[in-house]
Amino acid sequence: MHDVLFLAVGSPPGSDRLIRALSLQGLQIVLNVLGALILTRFIQWATGRITTRIDRSFKESDELVRSETAKHRHSLAQVISWVAIVIVYIVAAFNIIKALGVPITGFVAPATVLGAALGFGAQRVVQDLLAGFFIITEKQYGFGDVVELAVTGGIPPAEGTVEDVTLRVTKIRSSDGEVITVPNGQIVKAINLSKDWARSVVDIPLPVGADMGRVNELLTKVGQQTFADPRMRPLLLDEPSSMGVTDVELDNLTVRMVARTLPGKQFEVSRDLRARIVRSFGRAGIALASGERIETGAMTPSGVGETRTEPESTPDSSRRSS
Repeated sequence: MHDVLFLAVGSPPGSDRLIRALSLQGLQIVLNVLGALILTRFIQWATGRITTRIDRSFKESDELVRSETAKHRHSLAQVISWVAIVIVYIVAAFNIIKALGVPITGFVAPATVLGAALGFGAQRVVQDLLAGFFIITEKQYGFGDVVELAVTGGIPPAEGTVEDVTLRVTKIRSSDGEVITVPNGQIVKAINLSKDWARSVVDIPLPVGADMGRVNELLTKVGQQTFADPRMRPLLLDEPSSMGVTDVELDNLTVRMVARTLPGKQFEVSRDLRARIVRSFGRAGIALASGERIETGAMTPSGVGETRTEPESTPDSSRRSS
Protein backbone atom coordinates (compact mmCIF):
# COMPACT_ATOMS: atom_id res chain seq x y z
CA MET A 1 0.00 0.00 0.00
CA HIS A 2 2.81 2.39 0.83
CA ASP A 3 4.56 1.48 -2.43
CA VAL A 4 1.42 2.26 -4.44
CA LEU A 5 1.02 5.63 -2.72
CA PHE A 6 4.65 6.39 -3.43
CA LEU A 7 4.23 5.61 -7.09
CA ALA A 8 1.02 7.64 -7.30
CA VAL A 9 2.20 10.64 -5.30
CA GLY A 10 5.94 10.64 -5.34
CA SER A 11 6.72 9.68 -8.94
CA PRO A 12 8.88 12.26 -10.71
CA PRO A 13 7.32 14.48 -13.40
CA GLY A 14 9.56 13.02 -16.13
CA SER A 15 8.21 9.54 -15.62
CA ASP A 16 4.63 10.86 -15.88
CA ARG A 17 5.41 12.41 -19.22
CA LEU A 18 7.04 9.16 -20.34
CA ILE A 19 3.99 7.14 -19.29
CA ARG A 20 1.64 9.53 -21.08
CA ALA A 21 3.81 9.48 -24.19
CA LEU A 22 3.94 5.68 -24.22
CA SER A 23 0.20 5.49 -23.66
CA LEU A 24 -0.43 7.87 -26.56
CA GLN A 25 1.97 6.01 -28.84
CA GLY A 26 0.47 2.69 -27.86
CA LEU A 27 -3.01 4.00 -28.63
CA GLN A 28 -1.87 5.27 -32.03
CA ILE A 29 -0.23 1.95 -32.84
CA VAL A 30 -3.35 0.00 -31.83
CA LEU A 31 -5.56 2.34 -33.88
CA ASN A 32 -3.32 1.95 -36.94
CA VAL A 33 -3.34 -1.84 -36.67
CA LEU A 34 -7.11 -1.96 -36.16
CA GLY A 35 -7.63 0.52 -39.01
CA ALA A 36 -5.50 -1.61 -41.35
CA LEU A 37 -7.44 -4.75 -40.41
CA ILE A 38 -10.80 -3.04 -40.85
CA LEU A 39 -9.81 -1.57 -44.23
CA THR A 40 -8.56 -4.96 -45.35
CA ARG A 41 -11.84 -6.61 -44.44
CA PHE A 42 -13.75 -3.82 -46.17
CA ILE A 43 -11.68 -4.17 -49.35
CA GLN A 44 -12.22 -7.93 -49.35
CA TRP A 45 -15.95 -7.46 -48.75
CA ALA A 46 -16.25 -4.87 -51.53
CA THR A 47 -14.28 -7.08 -53.93
CA GLY A 48 -16.52 -10.01 -53.10
CA ARG A 49 -19.61 -7.92 -53.79
CA ILE A 50 -18.22 -6.77 -57.14
CA THR A 51 -17.17 -10.23 -58.31
CA THR A 52 -20.47 -11.73 -57.09
CA ARG A 53 -22.38 -9.13 -59.07
CA ILE A 54 -20.35 -9.91 -62.18
CA ASP A 55 -20.98 -13.64 -61.75
CA ARG A 56 -24.68 -13.09 -61.06
CA SER A 57 -25.12 -10.98 -64.18
CA PHE A 58 -23.62 -13.83 -66.22
CA LYS A 59 -25.72 -16.55 -64.56
CA GLU A 60 -28.93 -14.57 -64.95
CA SER A 61 -28.28 -13.79 -68.60
CA ASP A 62 -28.92 -15.99 -71.63
CA GLU A 63 -25.22 -16.18 -72.49
CA LEU A 64 -23.62 -19.63 -72.49
CA VAL A 65 -20.10 -18.31 -71.86
CA ARG A 66 -18.63 -15.29 -70.13
CA SER A 67 -17.83 -12.29 -72.26
CA GLU A 68 -14.24 -11.08 -72.50
CA THR A 69 -15.26 -7.85 -70.74
CA ALA A 70 -16.74 -9.73 -67.78
CA LYS A 71 -13.66 -11.93 -67.42
CA HIS A 72 -11.36 -8.91 -67.55
CA ARG A 73 -13.44 -7.02 -64.98
CA HIS A 74 -13.36 -9.99 -62.62
CA SER A 75 -9.57 -10.29 -62.88
CA LEU A 76 -9.11 -6.52 -62.58
CA ALA A 77 -11.18 -6.44 -59.39
CA GLN A 78 -8.97 -9.14 -57.86
CA VAL A 79 -5.79 -7.29 -58.81
CA ILE A 80 -7.02 -3.93 -57.49
CA SER A 81 -8.02 -5.60 -54.22
CA TRP A 82 -4.57 -7.13 -53.83
CA VAL A 83 -2.80 -3.83 -54.57
CA ALA A 84 -5.10 -1.87 -52.23
CA ILE A 85 -4.41 -4.26 -49.33
CA VAL A 86 -0.66 -3.95 -49.87
CA ILE A 87 -0.91 -0.13 -49.85
CA VAL A 88 -2.99 -0.18 -46.65
CA TYR A 89 -0.38 -2.22 -44.79
CA ILE A 90 2.49 -0.06 -46.08
CA VAL A 91 0.75 3.13 -44.89
CA ALA A 92 -0.01 1.51 -41.52
CA ALA A 93 3.63 0.49 -41.12
CA PHE A 94 4.83 4.05 -41.81
CA ASN A 95 2.31 5.47 -39.34
CA ILE A 96 3.46 3.05 -36.65
CA ILE A 97 7.10 4.02 -37.23
CA LYS A 98 6.15 7.68 -37.05
CA ALA A 99 4.17 7.12 -33.82
CA LEU A 100 7.23 5.53 -32.24
CA GLY A 101 9.11 8.74 -32.89
CA VAL A 102 11.64 7.21 -35.24
CA PRO A 103 12.62 9.75 -37.94
CA ILE A 104 11.79 8.55 -41.42
CA THR A 105 14.92 10.21 -42.79
CA GLY A 106 16.96 7.79 -40.74
CA PHE A 107 15.70 4.98 -42.96
CA VAL A 108 17.05 6.51 -46.17
CA ALA A 109 20.50 4.94 -45.98
CA PRO A 110 19.31 1.50 -44.76
CA ALA A 111 16.52 1.58 -47.35
CA THR A 112 19.09 2.21 -50.09
CA VAL A 113 21.14 -0.79 -48.99
CA LEU A 114 18.01 -2.89 -48.57
CA GLY A 115 16.76 -1.82 -51.98
CA ALA A 116 20.03 -2.86 -53.59
CA ALA A 117 19.90 -6.20 -51.78
CA LEU A 118 16.32 -6.77 -52.84
CA GLY A 119 17.22 -5.78 -56.38
CA PHE A 120 19.60 -8.75 -56.53
CA GLY A 121 17.79 -11.16 -54.24
CA ALA A 122 14.18 -10.48 -55.19
CA GLN A 123 14.51 -10.20 -58.94
CA ARG A 124 12.04 -13.02 -59.40
CA VAL A 125 9.40 -11.24 -57.33
CA VAL A 126 9.82 -8.06 -59.38
CA GLN A 127 9.69 -10.16 -62.55
CA ASP A 128 6.45 -11.78 -61.35
CA LEU A 129 4.87 -8.38 -60.64
CA LEU A 130 5.83 -6.95 -64.03
CA ALA A 131 4.63 -10.07 -65.85
CA GLY A 132 1.33 -9.96 -63.96
CA PHE A 133 0.88 -6.31 -64.85
CA PHE A 134 1.22 -7.05 -68.56
CA ILE A 135 -1.03 -10.13 -68.33
CA ILE A 136 -3.82 -7.96 -66.93
CA THR A 137 -3.32 -4.93 -69.17
CA GLU A 138 -2.95 -7.00 -72.35
CA LYS A 139 -5.95 -9.21 -71.42
CA GLN A 140 -4.03 -12.39 -72.17
CA TYR A 141 -6.46 -14.36 -70.02
CA GLY A 142 -8.89 -13.75 -67.18
CA PHE A 143 -11.14 -15.39 -64.63
CA GLY A 144 -12.92 -18.43 -66.08
CA ASP A 145 -10.66 -18.88 -69.09
CA VAL A 146 -9.43 -22.34 -70.03
CA VAL A 147 -5.67 -21.98 -70.43
CA GLU A 148 -2.48 -23.96 -70.90
CA LEU A 149 0.53 -22.26 -69.31
CA ALA A 150 4.04 -23.31 -70.32
CA VAL A 151 6.54 -22.50 -67.57
CA THR A 152 10.33 -22.37 -67.39
CA GLY A 153 12.53 -25.14 -66.06
CA GLY A 154 11.18 -27.98 -68.18
CA ILE A 155 8.10 -28.37 -65.95
CA PRO A 156 5.02 -29.84 -67.71
CA PRO A 157 2.47 -27.20 -68.77
CA ALA A 158 -0.24 -26.28 -66.31
CA GLU A 159 -3.72 -26.79 -67.77
CA GLY A 160 -7.05 -25.83 -66.30
CA THR A 161 -9.54 -23.07 -65.60
CA VAL A 162 -8.31 -19.74 -64.23
CA GLU A 163 -9.68 -19.11 -60.73
CA ASP A 164 -7.56 -16.17 -59.58
CA VAL A 165 -5.15 -13.71 -61.17
CA THR A 166 -2.97 -11.32 -59.15
CA LEU A 167 0.10 -9.34 -60.08
CA ARG A 168 2.32 -12.10 -58.69
CA VAL A 169 0.64 -15.45 -59.35
CA THR A 170 -2.04 -17.15 -61.43
CA LYS A 171 -4.16 -19.89 -59.87
CA ILE A 172 -5.82 -22.43 -62.11
CA ARG A 173 -7.88 -25.51 -61.29
CA SER A 174 -7.08 -28.64 -63.28
CA SER A 175 -9.60 -31.19 -64.55
CA ASP A 176 -8.70 -33.36 -61.52
CA GLY A 177 -9.76 -30.58 -59.13
CA GLU A 178 -6.21 -29.57 -58.17
CA VAL A 179 -5.37 -25.89 -57.69
CA ILE A 180 -2.11 -25.03 -59.43
CA THR A 181 -0.33 -21.79 -58.49
CA VAL A 182 2.01 -20.47 -61.19
CA PRO A 183 4.25 -17.41 -60.63
CA ASN A 184 3.59 -14.99 -63.47
CA GLY A 185 7.28 -14.43 -64.12
CA GLN A 186 7.80 -18.12 -64.96
CA ILE A 187 5.15 -18.20 -67.68
CA VAL A 188 6.83 -18.32 -71.09
CA LYS A 189 3.75 -19.13 -73.17
CA ALA A 190 0.06 -18.81 -72.43
CA ILE A 191 -2.42 -20.66 -74.65
CA ASN A 192 -5.95 -19.37 -74.14
CA LEU A 193 -8.49 -21.98 -75.25
CA SER A 194 -11.53 -19.83 -74.50
CA LYS A 195 -10.85 -16.36 -75.88
CA ASP A 196 -13.39 -14.92 -78.34
CA TRP A 197 -14.02 -18.31 -79.99
CA ALA A 198 -12.49 -21.77 -80.22
CA ARG A 199 -12.18 -24.50 -82.81
CA SER A 200 -13.10 -28.13 -82.38
CA VAL A 201 -10.90 -30.47 -84.40
CA VAL A 202 -11.57 -34.18 -84.98
CA ASP A 203 -8.96 -36.26 -86.83
CA ILE A 204 -10.29 -39.52 -88.33
CA PRO A 205 -7.76 -42.22 -89.33
CA LEU A 206 -8.89 -44.29 -92.32
CA PRO A 207 -7.30 -47.02 -94.43
CA VAL A 208 -5.75 -45.92 -97.71
CA GLY A 209 -8.40 -47.74 -99.76
CA ALA A 210 -11.35 -45.89 -98.18
CA ASP A 211 -13.92 -44.34 -100.51
CA MET A 212 -13.20 -40.62 -99.97
CA GLY A 213 -16.30 -39.55 -101.85
CA ARG A 214 -18.50 -41.54 -99.48
CA VAL A 215 -16.47 -40.34 -96.46
CA ASN A 216 -16.87 -36.68 -97.38
CA GLU A 217 -20.58 -37.22 -98.00
CA LEU A 218 -21.02 -38.75 -94.55
CA LEU A 219 -19.01 -36.00 -92.84
CA THR A 220 -21.07 -33.32 -94.59
CA LYS A 221 -24.25 -34.99 -93.37
CA VAL A 222 -22.83 -35.23 -89.82
CA GLY A 223 -22.02 -31.52 -89.88
CA GLN A 224 -25.52 -30.63 -91.06
CA GLN A 225 -27.18 -32.82 -88.44
CA THR A 226 -25.01 -31.39 -85.65
CA PHE A 227 -25.73 -27.82 -86.70
CA ALA A 228 -29.46 -28.57 -86.82
CA ASP A 229 -29.48 -30.22 -83.39
CA PRO A 230 -31.23 -27.85 -80.90
CA ARG A 231 -28.85 -29.01 -78.17
CA MET A 232 -25.66 -28.34 -80.12
CA ARG A 233 -26.71 -25.35 -82.23
CA PRO A 234 -26.20 -22.73 -79.45
CA LEU A 235 -22.60 -23.93 -79.00
CA LEU A 236 -21.65 -23.60 -82.67
CA LEU A 237 -20.72 -20.45 -84.57
CA ASP A 238 -20.97 -22.15 -87.95
CA GLU A 239 -21.66 -25.54 -89.46
CA PRO A 240 -18.97 -28.21 -88.89
CA SER A 241 -17.17 -29.01 -92.11
CA SER A 242 -14.61 -31.43 -93.47
CA MET A 243 -11.14 -30.20 -94.39
CA GLY A 244 -10.41 -33.32 -96.41
CA VAL A 245 -7.25 -35.38 -96.17
CA THR A 246 -4.63 -33.71 -93.93
CA ASP A 247 -2.08 -36.52 -93.66
CA VAL A 248 -1.13 -39.55 -95.77
CA GLU A 249 0.99 -42.43 -94.49
CA LEU A 250 1.96 -45.81 -95.85
CA ASP A 251 -1.09 -47.73 -94.61
CA ASN A 252 -3.58 -45.04 -93.62
CA LEU A 253 -4.63 -41.46 -94.10
CA THR A 254 -6.19 -38.83 -91.86
CA VAL A 255 -9.34 -36.83 -92.57
CA ARG A 256 -10.02 -33.77 -90.44
CA MET A 257 -13.34 -32.22 -89.44
CA VAL A 258 -13.47 -28.77 -87.80
CA ALA A 259 -16.08 -26.53 -86.23
CA ARG A 260 -15.97 -23.06 -84.68
CA THR A 261 -17.51 -23.02 -81.21
CA LEU A 262 -18.16 -20.71 -78.31
CA PRO A 263 -15.18 -20.22 -75.96
CA GLY A 264 -14.57 -23.29 -73.82
CA LYS A 265 -17.22 -25.41 -75.58
CA GLN A 266 -14.87 -27.03 -78.10
CA PHE A 267 -14.44 -30.20 -76.02
CA GLU A 268 -18.17 -30.79 -75.71
CA VAL A 269 -18.62 -30.27 -79.45
CA SER A 270 -15.69 -32.59 -80.20
CA ARG A 271 -17.20 -35.39 -78.11
CA ASP A 272 -20.54 -35.05 -79.88
CA LEU A 273 -18.94 -34.98 -83.34
CA ARG A 274 -16.81 -38.01 -82.57
CA ALA A 275 -19.83 -40.03 -81.45
CA ARG A 276 -21.83 -39.02 -84.53
CA ILE A 277 -18.94 -39.88 -86.87
CA VAL A 278 -18.44 -43.33 -85.35
CA ARG A 279 -22.16 -44.12 -85.60
CA SER A 280 -22.38 -42.82 -89.17
CA PHE A 281 -19.33 -44.75 -90.34
CA GLY A 282 -20.55 -47.89 -88.57
CA ARG A 283 -23.90 -47.79 -90.35
CA ALA A 284 -22.15 -47.21 -93.70
CA GLY A 285 -19.70 -50.07 -93.12
CA ILE A 286 -16.61 -47.85 -93.20
CA ALA A 287 -13.96 -49.06 -90.76
CA LEU A 288 -11.26 -47.00 -89.15
CA ALA A 289 -7.60 -47.66 -89.84
CA SER A 290 -6.37 -50.73 -87.98
CA GLY A 291 -4.78 -49.94 -84.64
CA GLU A 292 -5.57 -46.22 -84.88
CA ARG A 293 -7.70 -43.97 -82.70
CA ILE A 294 -9.87 -40.97 -83.37
CA GLU A 295 -8.02 -37.92 -82.10
CA THR A 296 -9.86 -34.87 -80.84
CA GLY A 297 -8.12 -31.53 -80.78
CA ALA A 298 -9.11 -28.13 -79.47
CA MET A 299 -7.63 -25.09 -81.14
CA THR A 300 -7.63 -21.43 -80.35
CA PRO A 301 -8.27 -18.77 -83.02
CA SER A 302 -4.54 -18.77 -83.73
CA GLY A 303 -4.68 -22.46 -84.58
CA VAL A 304 -2.49 -23.56 -81.68
CA GLY A 305 -4.00 -25.87 -79.13
CA GLU A 306 -3.97 -29.25 -77.57
CA THR A 307 -4.76 -32.70 -78.92
CA ARG A 308 -6.70 -35.20 -76.90
CA THR A 309 -6.69 -38.88 -77.77
CA GLU A 310 -9.81 -40.92 -77.25
CA PRO A 311 -10.15 -44.72 -77.08
CA GLU A 312 -10.53 -46.43 -80.39
CA SER A 313 -14.08 -46.98 -81.57
CA THR A 314 -15.07 -49.58 -84.13
CA PRO A 315 -18.18 -49.83 -86.27
CA ASP A 316 -19.32 -52.90 -84.34
CA SER A 317 -19.10 -51.12 -81.02
CA SER A 318 -20.95 -48.15 -82.50
CA ARG A 319 -23.80 -50.41 -83.57
CA ARG A 320 -24.03 -51.89 -80.09
CA SER A 321 -24.00 -48.46 -78.46
CA SER A 322 -26.66 -47.15 -80.79
